[in-house]
Amino acid sequence: MYHGVLFGLLLLTFIGSIVNVVQSMGDHERLYSASLLVTLSFAGLIQFLFSRVFPLKAQDRAIRAEENLRDYVVAGKLLDKRLTVRQIVALRFASDAEFVALAGKAAEDGMKPDDIKKAVKNWRADFDRV
Repeated sequence: MYHGVLFGLLLLTFIGSIVNVVQSMGDHERLYSASLLVTLSFAGLIQFLFSRVFPLKAQDRAIRAEENLRDYVVAGKLLDKRLTVRQIVALRFASDAEFVALAGKAAEDGMKPDDIKKAVKNWRADFDRV
């Protein structure tokens, strides 16, 4: 509902408001309200994007903190600073037995997140991701 229906409605409203502004170019009484509709529909699109991006960034920070703690508990040290957030997010699927070695390899070789996921042998599901 969120991605398909709401985004579709917001996009159609924005396109319709632009069409309305173009059709209102000669009529100064309609032009003001038409331009307000463009502004409001654009603001709705921006709000739609931010309401998805901001929570994901916060969740990525939480995953980084969790995996840093996990590495400290399992290996007695914090994660390598060369690891990106995307790599750390991919590492969360590794079991504790393979986590430390895979994290070291990911930092050393600059592995892509998809390659990290493919290298996981004992998958640890993450059911808490939004």
